[in-house]
Amino acid sequence: MVATAKKFESIRTSKAKDATALLRADHKEVNDLFDEYESVRSSAKKKELVSKICLALTVHAQIEEEIFYPAVKLALKDKELIPEAAVEHATLKSLIAQIEGVEPDGELFDAKVKVLSEYVKHHVKEEQNEIFPKAKESSKLDLIELGAQLLERKEELMAGQA
Repeated sequence: MVATAKKFESIRTSKAKDATALLRADHKEVNDLFDEYESVRSSAKKKELVSKICLALTVHAQIEEEIFYPAVKLALKDKELIPEAAVEHATLKSLIAQIEGVEPDGELFDAKVKVLSEYVKHHVKEEQNEIFPKAKESSKLDLIELGAQLLERKEELMAGQA
């Protein structure tokens, strides 16, 4: 039984990405959705894109808050970057709540999506330029195992939305 568990673990981690690579892929996916939103005029398509953006951001924030941030905070003994990122997540959640499930009704809706996009880009820049490099430098973090945990939790959350 233990051998089977170890075999499964090695299969799971061999397919997993480094945690920062997984999170970067999420960042790119959301950025692409925001870019697509900018070029769309149809209210139905805007609503569809906003739904995808909100789901992707909500799941992404949850896996970071549950798994990535606590591991990085502990490994780095961080008292600044992770708390700031958590506060930024709270602001993102507030913006998401203002647009999620709402009909795209013109300028104010578009403005909220634009502010969300700019805020996400700011947050992503800080994560990728400050948190991720420090996480990669830490010998206390197994980023492949952390990536496997993030992927597993992301899949659970996405399945719950289906």
